[in-house]
Amino acid sequence: MSSPATRPEDLMGLTKGEYDTILDILGREPNLTELGIFSVMWSEHCSYKSSKLWLKTLPTEGPQVIQGPGENAGVIDIGDGLAAIFKIESHNHPSFIEPYQGAATGVGGILRDVFTMGARPVANMNALRFGSPDHPKTRHLVDGVVAGIGGYGNCIGVPTVGGEVNFDPAYNGNILVNAMTVGIASTDKIFYSAAAGVGLPVVYVGSKTGRDGIHGATMASAEFDDDSDEKRPTVQVGDPFTEKLLLEACLELMATDAIVAIQDMGAAGLTSSSVEMASKGNVGITLSLDDVPQREENMTPYELMLSESQERMLMVLKPGREDEARAIFEKWELDLSVIGETNDSQRLVLMWKGEIDADIPIPPLVEAAPEYDRPWTATPPRAVREPSEVAEPTDISEALLTLIGSSDLCSRRWVWEQYDHMVMGDTVGRPGGDAAMVRVHGTKKALAISTDCTPRYVEGNPVEGGKQAVAEAWRNVPSVGAKPLAVTNNLNFGNPERDEIMAQLVGAVQGMGAACEALDAPVVSGNVSLYNETNGQAILPTPVIGCVGLIDDAASAVGNGFTAEGQTIIIVGQTAGWLGCSIYQRDLAGGSNGAPPPVDLVTERRNGDFVRTAILDGLVSACHDVSDGGLAVALAEMAIAGGIGAEIDATPDIPTHAWAFGEDQARYVVTCSDPDDFLHRAAAAGVPAEATGTTGGPALTLPGAKPISVANLRETHARWFPEYMASR
Repeated sequence: MSSPATRPEDLMGLTKGEYDTILDILGREPNLTELGIFSVMWSEHCSYKSSKLWLKTLPTEGPQVIQGPGENAGVIDIGDGLAAIFKIESHNHPSFIEPYQGAATGVGGILRDVFTMGARPVANMNALRFGSPDHPKTRHLVDGVVAGIGGYGNCIGVPTVGGEVNFDPAYNGNILVNAMTVGIASTDKIFYSAAAGVGLPVVYVGSKTGRDGIHGATMASAEFDDDSDEKRPTVQVGDPFTEKLLLEACLELMATDAIVAIQDMGAAGLTSSSVEMASKGNVGITLSLDDVPQREENMTPYELMLSESQERMLMVLKPGREDEARAIFEKWELDLSVIGETNDSQRLVLMWKGEIDADIPIPPLVEAAPEYDRPWTATPPRAVREPSEVAEPTDISEALLTLIGSSDLCSRRWVWEQYDHMVMGDTVGRPGGDAAMVRVHGTKKALAISTDCTPRYVEGNPVEGGKQAVAEAWRNVPSVGAKPLAVTNNLNFGNPERDEIMAQLVGAVQGMGAACEALDAPVVSGNVSLYNETNGQAILPTPVIGCVGLIDDAASAVGNGFTAEGQTIIIVGQTAGWLGCSIYQRDLAGGSNGAPPPVDLVTERRNGDFVRTAILDGLVSACHDVSDGGLAVALAEMAIAGGIGAEIDATPDIPTHAWAFGEDQARYVVTCSDPDDFLHRAAAAGVPAEATGTTGGPALTLPGAKPISVANLRETHARWFPEYMASR
């Protein structure tokens, strides 16, 4: 066996206490390979040791849920024998070190999580957070990340249909790249990872193994310092063309009954895939590492087990089906090698050059993984700021132009035009809407997909911010007429060993759980990314939510642009003018302080369900949820999207700037040709709704403000990104 490594500096990220537990499990010192296996399996990235105590509190079940957390991705029933399979996952640390490959392999990894379960991917989404636009690295990082996402998604032929891009100095030293994939499968053809049964062949398929990505999981479980650029060797290199071949080969083999279990080789590579499959199947597994396809010479067992080379899968097949599988993979010009067999030992045994290189009991490797109840002190509440405490602008119209032309609220067209969002021909709701929409191929149905989070709210009040992240992602789905079904989450936080960071995580999970329960949107999959900080400077707490919903007939959906002149504009929901923690306050009135807006979950559910029903009943011609920037920004975006102006004749009973820019929750702006029917129904349902203006003309006129031409709005909204990226 390899020589042991017992010095504290050689513990590969394990604590001394964790190492002592390993000694108890093995009854001896681990060798280098064994220590590497424990280090990745017990890393924060793979074991969720700081978060799983709290993740267990989230609602994960419902009549629509076929598979919740614990598999490669979540699965929900969408009727007619079909299922939607989806997950969101982070690739933050690699993307900061090497933006193109970090982002590209993030997309590749989440695609594999979905098609591993038998689904054909139909849509990609993302949620991106960068540092201050004037930081010297930001433009380079934006350029590389967007190119990596587009390059991988475009080449494999899966449309990237929407997402988020935001900027804040808190991400200067640690950007966030969260990638989401949604796929469609038959409910009777869903594949799982439990390697149940003994004497079954263990098969490696896909690309050959190299030395790229070794220690990737460990690197993702530690904060950065000034030497982070030296970690480039831990970043994987992706090949989307090989992934396309792997996708097609896997789906072809899945059409047979040869597969017992299948698992993507993602974080921790061959280690995590083999251990997780054996653990879930309550079996042991013996691997012959000499038989692992290799693209570099003289690779060691340690390197083979920890490599995170891309485009690889591990399968367990029915005995005697190896040749059938090999014929399929060779047709697609991919490697297939039988590298092991399951047994009843419940041990992971690695053979190398005729000798045992590692021998580890599997149950404690998984079950004895640390689970920490880290100390935390609740985030102190911020004072509520009344509208009168937030300075008024000298000119409402100029304030609106400033906001819609800012880095956070400007058009993202420059970004999404680099993504192929129409490939496969089923995209019916393009980027730029409240929710992206992708038709379920061959049917009238469509999936509505959104990603959202407001980190400054979570920083201000983690519980309310966690609620709001779910509520806003959920709210985007009824805005197009779809019914939200379930969510996936990506929890991005700093170092959990600091009380204040752990408090952010706990509070956000508590808020998310309450919102998912109230909105009937169970969590079916997700990812946790901690230690997102550099030299002790943490990111804003960023629990990104991806929401998936369904509309039975895509033709019933509405967009967020004004569709005709002479329609009545109605505000749904209560406007109190909440300016604390708002974009307006942050950018134009002295910083983002004060408490974030409260989230009334009963009101969210009631208002959202009402709007969705009204859309499906044909009462609504356009709909847009109200979020960052308040009503003024929502109205401007609707005018820009439709190319039609509006006269807003409301007489606010609160300060005009609070009415225009307040970020009260549970609100929508809709347009109707029959406002009386809509308002009557709203009153009967107990939903606040008020006619506030009429569409038409070449300009948008807000209460007490000078008109702004739609052409000026559009030009201002479109300008920032192209100019910023052209100034390289």
